[in-house]
Amino acid sequence: MGKNRSKYSLIALFIASYIIIQHSCTVVSARVRRHKWHINNQFWSPDCVEKASITINGQFPGPVIRAQVGDTVVVEIENLIPTEGVVVHWHGIRQIGTPWYDGTAFISQCPVGPGETFIYEFVVDKPGTFFYHGHYGFQRTSGLCGAIIVDLPEGKKEEFEYDGELTIVLNDWWHKSSDEQTIGLSSNPFRWVGEPQSLLIEGRGKYNCSKIKNSASISGDSVSCNETNPQCSPHLLRVAPGKTYRLRVVSATSLSSLNLVIEDHKMTVVEADGNYVKPVVVDNLDIFSGQTYSVLITANQDRSRNYWVGINVRGRFPETQTGLAILNYLPNPSTKVPVTSAPVSPIWNDTAYSVAQSRLFVAREGYKVPLPLHAEKQIILLSTQNLVHGKIRWAVNNFSLELPPTPYLAAMKFNITNAYDTRQPPDTYPAPYNPQIPPPNPNAKVGSGIYILPYNITIDVILQNANSLTPNESEIHPWHLHGHEFRVLGYGTTAFDPHKDPLTYNLNNPPLRNTVPVYPYGWTAIRFQANNPGVWPFHCHVEPHFFMGMGVIFAEGMERLGELPKTILGCGLTKNMLP
Repeated sequence: MGKNRSKYSLIALFIASYIIIQHSCTVVSARVRRHKWHINNQFWSPDCVEKASITINGQFPGPVIRAQVGDTVVVEIENLIPTEGVVVHWHGIRQIGTPWYDGTAFISQCPVGPGETFIYEFVVDKPGTFFYHGHYGFQRTSGLCGAIIVDLPEGKKEEFEYDGELTIVLNDWWHKSSDEQTIGLSSNPFRWVGEPQSLLIEGRGKYNCSKIKNSASISGDSVSCNETNPQCSPHLLRVAPGKTYRLRVVSATSLSSLNLVIEDHKMTVVEADGNYVKPVVVDNLDIFSGQTYSVLITANQDRSRNYWVGINVRGRFPETQTGLAILNYLPNPSTKVPVTSAPVSPIWNDTAYSVAQSRLFVAREGYKVPLPLHAEKQIILLSTQNLVHGKIRWAVNNFSLELPPTPYLAAMKFNITNAYDTRQPPDTYPAPYNPQIPPPNPNAKVGSGIYILPYNITIDVILQNANSLTPNESEIHPWHLHGHEFRVLGYGTTAFDPHKDPLTYNLNNPPLRNTVPVYPYGWTAIRFQANNPGVWPFHCHVEPHFFMGMGVIFAEGMERLGELPKTILGCGLTKNMLP
């Protein structure tokens, strides 16, 4: 008996030691990833035309942030732009417990002033492909963006096999400055930003210099366009014949919905917005502003040549030529440019094609998140183009969002009730409304109200699209929710029917996303839980549209928040709160 007791004691000691070691390994594996960034304006030629662009440490796109699940990411930014503030939003990172580091100007924080530094610190809690970008004015349009890659913890294996990784950030690009664009949008008469001059893959594109050789800038200086500039040489995706690669794709576009095509190669979609999806093989892939994907590609074509990687505009009449990169089959030289034509995408206004593709993406087996079968609250958000004081704006349920100078998070935490409109916006729009025609009454109001959601409630949001002020015109609007992921329940192409359409919801394996399109004249239904204390914007990710008021603000669990960092204060009515 004594020997058995001794034996069991040794076993117990071994098990306890194993648990302690495992716990220690878990703690050790969670690292701190530190970055120091200098954010500045400098001349750059991403499409061969030189213009002032925002760079990070002299790079565009900015440096890739790579971490593992559970790591703490610390980014110290120094704003070297002499004329404007800066914030950085960490798109797809939920900021659980750190809503003050979401990086949204006048929502989570005050902008970081010229010459000032600011430290973001947050935990990356799930694997996947994400990105960061400016969230103040048109700083994303000006180049402030880059990829975030979060790997599985040590010892864990992906659900799919591949031999290597590639990452590309997609942008649309204008030769007008962001100041010119925002002034035009705020003017009466209205001046639209127009279609982009170029589409960029990993910060590189090609504009036809012959179009502007004899033109001059407003200052009278000649415009510099040099097609031999290495900054605009095609980005190379280097692959070894026979190998399979995980291509991570980030859309940081300001306006354009895109379609990605790889010449003569199929893509298998395996991840969307940081969530595994049931693998789907596609010839081309729609990717809307704010979305990220991982696709698997195999270099199984003629190894003696290179191939085009192309992006084309979706949902808007294309006035911009195909953005191109090169799939470089090694050991072919990078200078071996494909002699074939640029890849062709589906016709730009084939909405049925895009809707059908969106419905293909469902949660991967084994990664279905338990779904409450019923929502406790429903909000229907109608997006319309309107007039506010004679100026063209976008509105949601007839209110055009205008951010106050005091950040919402601080205003709610410190009960500064005169900082914003304390009346809750409407949960729906007045019926009947025909989304197929321009608004009968084009006038809307400016608003700064907040949807205050009971903590942990399950909520359905129906996004309803409509005709703009121009007859027979309705655009694609990709909506992004901060601080959460949501289940995409369904899409429609007409007015939402609250009695019939919920019967078509996918309640079996809806995908988890953080950004979702609403198609012309149609609706998109999402479901999420209000379980992340903070103040979170939900808005169209088309930068001009959000600038013009297409967004709402959600708040939840504010009573659960701890002390706010003083570094996020200092503007609006929080000026007097600093020592």
